Amino acid sequence: MKITLLYGGRSEEHDVSILSAYSVLNAIYYNYYQVQLVFISKDGQWVKGPLLSEKPTSKEILKLTWSEDGETDKWGEFTGRVIMPCEIKEEDTIVFPVLHGPNGEDGTIQGFLDTLGLPYVGAGVLASANAMDKIMTKYLLQTAGIPQVPFVPVLRSDWKENPRKVFEQCEGSLIYPVFVKPANMGSSVGISKAENREELQNALEEAYRYDSRAIVEQGIEAREIEVAILGNEDVRTTLPGEIVKDVEFYDYNSKYIDNQITMKIPAEVPDEVHQKAREFAKKAYTILDGSGLSRCDFFLTSKNELFLNELNTMPGFTEFSMYPLLWENMGLKYSDLIEELIQLALNRFKQRQSFYER
Repeated sequence: MKITLLYGGRSEEHDVSILSAYSVLNAIYYNYYQVQLVFISKDGQWVKGPLLSEKPTSKEILKLTWSEDGETDKWGEFTGRVIMPCEIKEEDTIVFPVLHGPNGEDGTIQGFLDTLGLPYVGAGVLASANAMDKIMTKYLLQTAGIPQVPFVPVLRSDWKENPRKVFEQCEGSLIYPVFVKPANMGSSVGISKAENREELQNALEEAYRYDSRAIVEQGIEAREIEVAILGNEDVRTTLPGEIVKDVEFYDYNSKYIDNQITMKIPAEVPDEVHQKAREFAKKAYTILDGSGLSRCDFFLTSKNELFLNELNTMPGFTEFSMYPLLWENMGLKYSDLIEELIQLALNRFKQRQSFYER
C-alpha cells in the first residue's frame, strides 16, 4: 500500500508540519508501505515529490524549489512536479495529512479527501472543524458539562463597530489578566496576555491578524497537563503528561524553534486527577465526533480543579511532541502508533463506505 504524506500547508504552522512530517517518515514500516511525498507550499501549490521505499537520511528531502512553469521542479536531489490536488487519488492509497492549523486541520482537507473517496489518517470533517474553532469547541463542551475557564467570544466586526462595548463585555465577565487567542489557530500563534485595557486592545488586533474571530479567556494560575487519545468507537487515553513551565506561557518559537519545553510524563498529580482528566478527554473526544487521534489539553489549579483548554485533532509529531511521548509511556512505540493510526483510518473508511452501499 502507498501512503501519501501531505505536509507543509498555507497556515502559520507550515514549518511545524515539515518537522512533524520528517518524524512520521522515520517511523513508518517501509516493509509494508511506500511513501509518496506531496508538499503544499505557503501559496497553495501542490508539488509531488519522490516515492520513498526506505527512511530518508536527511530533512533536506522535504525541501523543494520549483520553476514558475512547473516543468523543472526540483525536490532536493530529486525531481518533482506541480500537480492538481485531485491527482493524489490513486488505487491502494491512504493519505496521512500531517497538516496543522487552518487549511489542513480544520475540515477543509478532510472534506476534499472525502470527496475524492480516499481513506485518511485523523479526524473527519465535523470533528476537525469544531475542534479547530475554539469558540465552537467551548460551546459544545459547555453542553456536555465539561469545565472550562470563563470566556468571551469577540467577532472582528463587533470590535470594529463598537470597541467600547467589547471592553465592557470582557471586563464585565472577566478580570485581568486575560488571554486573547484567534479562534482558528494553534501552536500558540497569535496568542497574547493582557493585563489592562490597552494590552487587551493590542492583543485583539494581534489575534485579528490570523482570524476574524477571537476569544478572550480568563487567565488563571495553573499547571498545563495533556492527555493523548487514540481510537474510533473504541477510545483509549493515556496518563496525563505535564508541560513544566518556567515562564507564564510558551509562544510558537519556544515550542518548536528554541525547544524550551520541558515535559513530565506522567504528570505528578493525584490519582483522581489522572482519572478525571482521562474521563473528560474521552467525553470531549466523543462529543466532538473524534476519530483516529487527538490531544486534549487541560489547566490544573493548585486546588486540583481541572479546566479543559482545547482538543487538538492533529497534534504535533515532532521529536519534541507530547502526543507520541505520552503513548510511548503507555508502552506503544512511535512506529506502532503510526501503524495503528493507519489501521484506524482504513477501518473508518470501510465503515463509511458501507453506509453508502446500503
